[in-house]
Amino acid sequence: MRAEFIDFPGFETKARRYHPRRTTGDRLHEAVLMLAEAQASLLSHTETPWASITFSGSRHEIMLIFEGPEAVAAGERFIAALPDHEFAIPGQLVADATVSHVDHQLMPGPRMMVTAVLLLLEEA
Repeated sequence: MRAEFIDFPGFETKARRYHPRRTTGDRLHEAVLMLAEAQASLLSHTETPWASITFSGSRHEIMLIFEGPEAVAAGERFIAALPDHEFAIPGQLVADATVSHVDHQLMPGPRMMVTAVLLLLEEA
């Protein structure tokens, strides 16, 4: 049995593109990579809900890798800039941003892995 499609004159169909909604984590990931001067690759990103008596939000742990001399230099600038950087993430306030771990390797080439922890609070 062969399926046949009926063409209805006057009935127009258009292909719809699927645009997934960007999450807060997606926006943070993009902002962190911009701060890293697009010289880093994302190794991991975990998001954990966070709440206190007065605030709610999420805690993010992001691990980046910088490979090559130029990328490692960008990584050093990233480490210096992260704690004081003003992120622009709609509906979110970055309350704390720290580097929790850095691992340098020289062989077979310069490489640096950076783990950053960021606390985002929902703006009321």
